[in-house]
Amino acid sequence: QVHVMESGGGLVQAGESLRLSCTASGSIFNLIFMGWYRQAPGKERELVASTFTRGHTNYADSVKGRFTISKDNAKNTVYLQMNSLKPEDTAVYYCLATGYTRNTAGSMERFDRWGQGTQVTVSS
Repeated sequence: QVHVMESGGGLVQAGESLRLSCTASGSIFNLIFMGWYRQAPGKERELVASTFTRGHTNYADSVKGRFTISKDNAKNTVYLQMNSLKPEDTAVYYCLATGYTRNTAGSMERFDRWGQGTQVTVSS
């Protein structure tokens, strides 16, 4: 079993910062991708930032220059540093981890696991 847990959300004022953390744990053979997504009320879930184990990162245009994704491969943890927060950043932030685990038959099996989400609220 693979579990994904986010933390670090909260209520801040516009212009302030928050750092989110996401850790994947359990029977992980190889973690290849971790990404942050967000979903605001009435809107679809969207990619915010992502990183592959080999280092390639990707950001939504709306957060470029303000958000930074980083990772600690040894801890299977990814961070999202969010600076200069805006009210439009208000959403539930979800972490997705993708990789491979060994199933009960001993074969490699791909997994895609979402965390439970953490609320980020930015007041104006």
